[in-house]
Amino acid sequence: MTDFVTTEVQGGIGYLTLNRPQALNALSLDMIRAMTAALQTWADAPEVVAVVVAGAGGKAFCAGGDIRYFHKAAHEGDPLLDQFFVEEYALNFLIHRYAKPYIALMDGVVMGGGMGISQGARLRLVTDRTKMAMPETNIGLFPDVGGGWFLARTPGRIGEYLGLTGTMIGAADALYAGLADATCRPMCLPRW
Repeated sequence: MTDFVTTEVQGGIGYLTLNRPQALNALSLDMIRAMTAALQTWADAPEVVAVVVAGAGGKAFCAGGDIRYFHKAAHEGDPLLDQFFVEEYALNFLIHRYAKPYIALMDGVVMGGGMGISQGARLRLVTDRTKMAMPETNIGLFPDVGGGWFLARTPGRIGEYLGLTGTMIGAADALYAGLADATCRPMCLPRW
């Protein structure tokens, strides 16, 4: 497990908090494993009726995967680099198929892997601080973490544009594109 993901059950809600604000809550393999373990445990727990995921620090929900780790692991030939993506995609699939309501509080930066852990949510909340994108296209990658699926479901050619350019959008555009369901003020978000 990791200190970068905290879990708590309160009032029937399982709270998952990404707690790595100094790195904009960028995902590590340990964080993915901690989230997966919590979701699997809560799936069968009668005391948990829904799950809420948020990012600590007030600047980011999740900036995606840990790019520094990717760079270092690639140069060192670390076999865990492939495992990162295997487990990240499995987590995204788990979220998309989760039997209990999974709610994503997408306050601040929501990019790459942050989109992956939020787009399968039953309720996706954004704020006026939301900055959403698939920036991996700017370094020559394709929109991963299910991007081909959720970007294809946007109106018109918005998803194609976002997938090709990595352009950052805010809350209003996310709502229009169907990448968020509702907006709220940051002060209304719980600070657990």
